[in-house]
Amino acid sequence: MGERLLWVALGGAIGACGRFLVSSWAVRRLSEELPYGTLIVNVTGSLILGLIAGLISRGTDLPDPVRLLIAVGFCGAFTTFSTFAVDTIDLLERTSLSSALWNVALNNVLSLVAVYVGLRLTVS
Repeated sequence: MGERLLWVALGGAIGACGRFLVSSWAVRRLSEELPYGTLIVNVTGSLILGLIAGLISRGTDLPDPVRLLIAVGFCGAFTTFSTFAVDTIDLLERTSLSSALWNVALNNVLSLVAVYVGLRLTVS
């Protein structure tokens, strides 16, 4: 377990630093009208995790350290949106469109509500 955790931690450190650098670059180079940094990391992280998930589903023998480093550590710290996206596609393929749509709706609405509640609890 210890070695596996180290791969996740290394990937997480790289992902967190990558998120910070991409977001900082986006603020300097683009604009602050929209959260372009968040958009870039969410889309990029989703693409990376989609590639890893696709390789695994096609039977590619991806070594455990590589999977832990990139899919769990890097993508997990770079963006958790990538995991949400893979989970939603998985629901769409395994179950139904309605399950996938419920997942999208619940994740978005409940997360927004949770942020609002957290802000209200700390401001009050």
